[in-house]
Amino acid sequence: MGSVGIYLVGIDSRDWLDGEVLGAVAVALDAELERRGWEGFTAPEPGGPGAGVSFEEKMNRPIDSFADLCRKQAGGPDALLDWDLLIPVEFDGALVLPVPSDHDDTTTVRSAHRALDAARRLADGMALPPGIPRTSGNLDIVNWFDGPAVGEAVGTYPGPWSGDLDAAFYTAVYLRAAEHSLRRECPIAYS
Repeated sequence: MGSVGIYLVGIDSRDWLDGEVLGAVAVALDAELERRGWEGFTAPEPGGPGAGVSFEEKMNRPIDSFADLCRKQAGGPDALLDWDLLIPVEFDGALVLPVPSDHDDTTTVRSAHRALDAARRLADGMALPPGIPRTSGNLDIVNWFDGPAVGEAVGTYPGPWSGDLDAAFYTAVYLRAAEHSLRRECPIAYS
């Protein structure tokens, strides 16, 4: 991750159970899921299905117009903006864990299923172009939006997305993050 900033990354079992912060989140999440009568959560093994496909994007653009777009969307911004951890478990609302996150005394967990639904609605409304990378192994979406491909797409696929590239960027990032979480069955976290 060359430069300092906030990243959105996929987590495998090696990182999920190790470390002071994520290890505590993993334990608290399992306790909360069990309290609700659900099965505990296990992050995928590094060499398991879908291995070799990672997710990493740098949150390097102003987010205000995306947040405004989320607030206007039916259902509100919570599924896309109000979480610290996204998991591939289907549930409504948020799970609030008594483990500090980077910016709060708790960790808010949301369902990747709900995030995907919200991101798809935004992507459809913005008419995102087909050329945006479908996976994101190493800043693929950042590089697409910062490179010549975005200019070509503006000319080829005009639409609402091209009027607000910051909102289009975050829509694509959260859409691909939720898709990756469900496809790889892994958590997505800020790093």
